[in-house]
Amino acid sequence: MTTYLFYIPRYPRRYVFCYIIPMSRSSPLELGLSVKKEAPPCTLVIFGITGNLARIKLVPALYALYVKGFLPETRIVGFARRPWDDATLKRTMEEALKGQTLYREDRAASFLTTMTYHQATFDDPEGYRTLASRLLPGGEVIFYLATPPQNYPEIIEGLGEAGLSSFEGKPVRLVIEKPFGRDLESAGELNRLIRRWFGEEQIFRIDHYLGKETVQNLLSFRFGNGIFEPVLNNRYVDHIQITVAEKIGVEGRANYYEQAGALRDMVQNHLLQILALTMMEPPLRFEAEAIRDEKVKVLRALAPPQPREVVRAQYTAGVLDGAFVPGYREEPGVDPSSTTETFVALRTEVRTWRWTGVPVYLRTGKRLARKVSEVSIHFRRVPHTFFWEAPLEPGENVLVVRIQPDEGMSLRVNVKRPGYRMDLRPAWLEFDYERSFAEDLPEAYERLLLDALIGDAVLYTRADEVEASWSFVDEVRRGWEEAGVPIHEYAPGSAGPREARYLLSREGRRWRIL
Repeated sequence: MTTYLFYIPRYPRRYVFCYIIPMSRSSPLELGLSVKKEAPPCTLVIFGITGNLARIKLVPALYALYVKGFLPETRIVGFARRPWDDATLKRTMEEALKGQTLYREDRAASFLTTMTYHQATFDDPEGYRTLASRLLPGGEVIFYLATPPQNYPEIIEGLGEAGLSSFEGKPVRLVIEKPFGRDLESAGELNRLIRRWFGEEQIFRIDHYLGKETVQNLLSFRFGNGIFEPVLNNRYVDHIQITVAEKIGVEGRANYYEQAGALRDMVQNHLLQILALTMMEPPLRFEAEAIRDEKVKVLRALAPPQPREVVRAQYTAGVLDGAFVPGYREEPGVDPSSTTETFVALRTEVRTWRWTGVPVYLRTGKRLARKVSEVSIHFRRVPHTFFWEAPLEPGENVLVVRIQPDEGMSLRVNVKRPGYRMDLRPAWLEFDYERSFAEDLPEAYERLLLDALIGDAVLYTRADEVEASWSFVDEVRRGWEEAGVPIHEYAPGSAGPREARYLLSREGRRWRIL
């Protein structure tokens, strides 16, 4: 045990003695925690380096890791079809870096020396054979598929047939962006194709939401504090809400979005992964397989909603933040008679010993009132109140985990308002990342890329997780197609269609305000 003496500047001549008791090394959740993360010597090959994802997300994240000293010996190879050379690649990526907070010309110049360009088509066997000469001898090799999903099969086949599922006798790693399939059948086919050439331990299926600091904090919040976990069950929790709302529209992604919709684009991955982390049982240790084992149990226990428990809708034309925005059907590239949903809300339940009987409400949509992603856990009201003279009965306690923006947590409690009467009012206990820590929060792709480079798969999804998620989503789609669930409308800047409110109001509940 160590004793520390803290000085409190707000209160002159006041000191606090604090006894720090180190955590026992026998804690199973402490096993697997990495004290320091630094990428070993490695080559990262980015397929689709000329695309928006690489330019806007991946390369800036790699630059940030490089500047912070996490990539001491990393080679980056861009693989794409455009007739570029090394100079064109570096010039293009330098432009992408100029808007970054950490940008400095000398740093960028040093970082860009790690990058080379390999021009080849994805279906050209010779391109894969010559790729081997660009890999760093003796280092790890990571292939990142930053291409449209239709290119995945030919890239995987090309790597496998060129013998690049391993390098110098060591297995390589394969990072695959979402969407991973568009239903259970296609996801299963893709998994089987990958397993022809790669082992499951080599595959890193990325969901960038899992790289967000507050999503990761769900684990530390639940399993690192003794006061919350005992009450996270059906004895104390009334219901749970998970919301991922966006103000933007389809933003030039109409071709993709018409084939996906909000259910496939957001629920299948982001919302269900957040749900799994919120409701999973404690893992045996803080390691990828142990955490994935518990997440997949939750996903397999999801009860498919009845048709009346699902609401789907599209945004219409209107005014948002003082500017006119077109409706979804007026967006370029969208079928004027489209029935693709830009909003979905549903009620489900995790049928396990801990959670049976606790409704879980999921909500996501575009062109909503504000951008917000959060989990709110609503606790049961007190069974009996003796505050007979209080103007208001005690409200429910609510624990809110804010994923973005304003990352942090809030706990709503009932307190007595100052005065001569027992006047109860809600108050919020707040934790805010920005105010609590001096460090800037890393971008999601920074954390995920670093984990892929060192081989830590905790924040990546496994094949059975993906297939369990698609199984649930397919049942939702099949249910609304068979029952003819209508496509409702909602105004831009609203909280969604009024029908979504009925999901909760008919059970005496209501959504948190957007």
